[in-house]
Amino acid sequence: MFGYMGKLLRINLTNNSIKVEDLDLELAKKFVGGRGLGTKMLYDEIDPKIDALSPENKLFFINGPMSGTPTPTGGRYMVVTKSPLSGTIASSNSGGTWGARLKYAGYDGIIVEGKADKPVYITVTEENVEINDAFDLWGKTVGETTDILQKEKKTNVLAIGPAGERLSKIAAIMNDKDRAAGRSGVGAVMGSKNLKAIVVTGNLKVSLFDEEATKANNKEATQKLKDNPVTGEGLPAYGTAVLVNVINANGMFPTNNFQEGVFDNAEEISGETLAEKYLVRKDPCHRCPIGCGRYTKTDKVEGGGPEYETIWAFGADCGVKDLAKIIEANYWCNQYGIDTISAGATLAAAMELSQIGLLDHVDFEGHKLEFGNDDAIVYWTKKLALREGFGDEMADGSYRLCEKYGRADLSMSVKKLEIPAYDPRGVQGHGLNYATSNRGGCHVRGYMISPEILGLPAKLERQELKDKPFWTKTFQDLTAFIDSTGLCLFTSFALGADDYAKIFNSIVGTNWNGDDVLKAGERIYNIEKQFNIEAGILPEEDTLPERFLKVPMPAGPTEGHVHRLSELLPEYYELRGWDSKGAPTKERLEDLGL
Repeated sequence: MFGYMGKLLRINLTNNSIKVEDLDLELAKKFVGGRGLGTKMLYDEIDPKIDALSPENKLFFINGPMSGTPTPTGGRYMVVTKSPLSGTIASSNSGGTWGARLKYAGYDGIIVEGKADKPVYITVTEENVEINDAFDLWGKTVGETTDILQKEKKTNVLAIGPAGERLSKIAAIMNDKDRAAGRSGVGAVMGSKNLKAIVVTGNLKVSLFDEEATKANNKEATQKLKDNPVTGEGLPAYGTAVLVNVINANGMFPTNNFQEGVFDNAEEISGETLAEKYLVRKDPCHRCPIGCGRYTKTDKVEGGGPEYETIWAFGADCGVKDLAKIIEANYWCNQYGIDTISAGATLAAAMELSQIGLLDHVDFEGHKLEFGNDDAIVYWTKKLALREGFGDEMADGSYRLCEKYGRADLSMSVKKLEIPAYDPRGVQGHGLNYATSNRGGCHVRGYMISPEILGLPAKLERQELKDKPFWTKTFQDLTAFIDSTGLCLFTSFALGADDYAKIFNSIVGTNWNGDDVLKAGERIYNIEKQFNIEAGILPEEDTLPERFLKVPMPAGPTEGHVHRLSELLPEYYELRGWDSKGAPTKERLEDLGL
């Protein structure tokens, strides 16, 4: 049993039962772990049509075989469930140390079923598992909860904040205070089960198939990460916010709810400015040689972040140039447990609704939601998380907000999940990834920014259509594998499929090559798609907001362009072995062992 601990915890909160189950090793190797294994088990155990906030939904906290190993960035885990925001499969990835600590406690994952009749939290150690009363924790912030429960050095806390308790469909699950399994509303599922936190303590070691080979592979991978200009220079120096000026210079930095692609004040909210004015230190995840995480401080708050996406969501997307206010909004998202991308994008959508007069009746309590109002982003982030006043209307994301006012088209989302900080009119491949992502508007399911903007592993012309379906599919499949191993996606800036195969082999004892890695990723991608189909996600939902398809970018380096999705989808579906409507064919499923 190499790479895996061989055990799963199954906890039913309805009847307070705790079971330790053997890991099906053959199933684990077929679906790798993390995202893949969690999706397969969820698919097998629930009806995809259930209400995501019902007790019938389940939460899978699943590690990969590289979680808790000496592999660079080997500390990540996945939260897999049905999304209350989109109705799709939800698999949200988080870093920090909690995932590795779960392995050190002896488990590859925790499955949470049912619903407690009162607030509870779970403690997991090498010797014992308990369900505890959380009455005194309910209502507390993530930071307060963590401080109370983290009693010793080798303990890590995962928790929801008030947003998850109030079932906000954009609520996050937080670990290690400021690391987020942020997207798809997974925090609301945890809240719906009256589960406040999971505390893990452990000091076990993960067995490796070949320790010497693993050591050599890790040394080689670390060197490649250090030699790469993104993972060795840009991210360590400026964090993910190094992208602010890069994306803005390409005219695809979404501004004022994606009405424009150039933000005149980008330099004021850039990674360079963050480092100069507010950075206290780098804040790397477990065993990470990159260290893109930031720990910042203003005259009002201090803590982890903000990331590039957060700076954009509360910054350019809301027309705000005050970086201190953006940091403050990020802080409250972490404390209340809310997805920063969806929160900022929902505020931006509300600002456009206000701009066209649809919110004239709203009591903004002296903090009008209008582009450029920096005080409003902090005020309404708190109100949104707590479902207070107009915040209650925003707590379930931009799509439901805009739909209520008859303008669903102003929600810049795919499958109800808000699109992040790259306007698809400026990157044809990345836009295709948004449209076909199994969890909706997500940039980290197939990060085509890497070849289309950063030139890694090869430079692709961003408006060119040729080969974009092939590249998009390849990136999506590789990402599915990486997410399932317990490694960070950012390693893919420097490593390729063959590198991952070599590391995987030395840890698990397989004899895979790069093609096997991609096929495993394709298997995972297809079972996610099959889940969505059975959940009732319609084929026509593989699309983009009308603004990107019909309204040319008004100015800047991307001026005049729209996204040409209709020209890309047919080839993409053909490459995937799906029918013309976007459903996997029987032959493709059989070929993948599904």
